[in-house]
Amino acid sequence: MSDLHATAKQCLDCADPQEKLRLTHAAWAALQRGELTPDPDAPPPQPIAAGRPERPRLVHPRELAQRGLGTIEGRVALVHAVAHIEFNAINLAWDAVYRFRGMPAQYYRDWASVAHDEARHFAMLSARLAELGHAYGDFDAHNGLWDMAEKTAHSDAARMALVPRVLEARGLDVTPGMIERLQRVGDDATVAVLEVILREEVAHVAFGSRWFRWCCERDGLEPRATFRKLLQEYMGSNLRGPFNHDARREAGFDEAELEALEAGL
Repeated sequence: MSDLHATAKQCLDCADPQEKLRLTHAAWAALQRGELTPDPDAPPPQPIAAGRPERPRLVHPRELAQRGLGTIEGRVALVHAVAHIEFNAINLAWDAVYRFRGMPAQYYRDWASVAHDEARHFAMLSARLAELGHAYGDFDAHNGLWDMAEKTAHSDAARMALVPRVLEARGLDVTPGMIERLQRVGDDATVAVLEVILREEVAHVAFGSRWFRWCCERDGLEPRATFRKLLQEYMGSNLRGPFNHDARREAGFDEAELEALEAGL
C-alpha cells in the first residue's frame, strides 16, 4: 500500500498542467484498485501551497477585462476563466485529501473523485481553448478560490462550508445563464462542455454539504447557524442571488437554508 496523503501532495505540488492531469488520473485509478490508503503515521501536513504554471498572471478581479459573449474574444475569455476555476479545483480537491487527517475513508474517496472530475473538466476546456486558437495562460486570472483555501487551511469545517458550498456553488447559480447566452450566439461546442461541468459540479457541492454537516456533528455544532457564522467571519457579508434552487437542493441545501439565502440571513 502507498500513502494517499503523500500521493495527494505529489498531485498538488505539480506545476505543469498536463502532468498534474496525468498524476491525478493515475492516483484515482490506484485508489479504485485499493493501492492507496491514508497512512495514520504520515508526516503532518505542510503549510498550504499548490503548484501552478507561471501563466496565467494573477491579478485582482477588478483588473480583469470584461468582454461580452457576443464576440469571439469574449467567448474565449469565458472559456479561459472557467478553465482557471477548474485548474484551481483540482488543487482544492487534492488539498482536502492531503491536509485534513483522520477523516472517514469515504471522505478521501469523495475528494479524490472530485480531483479526477476536475482534471477531466480542465482537459475539456483546454481542448475547447485550442479549437479557439488559444491555451490556458493566455489571459489574466484571479486567485479567489485558492485565497479561500489558504484562509481555511486550519479547519476542515470552514473549508467544507466556504469552498464547495459558497465559491463552487456559485457556479451552480451562474452557469445556466452562461449556457443560455452561449446558445443565443450559437456556440454549441462550449455549451456542451459547460453542461457536463454543471451536471457534475452538483455532486461536488453535495460532497461539501455532506462533510460540512459531518464536521458539525463531530464538533457538536448546529450546521445552519455555523454556516451563517462562517460566512460573516470569512466573507463579511451574506451571499447575493439569484440562486439556482433546484441545483442547490440536489447539492444538499435544505429549504430553510435556501430561504435564509434569499432573505440575506
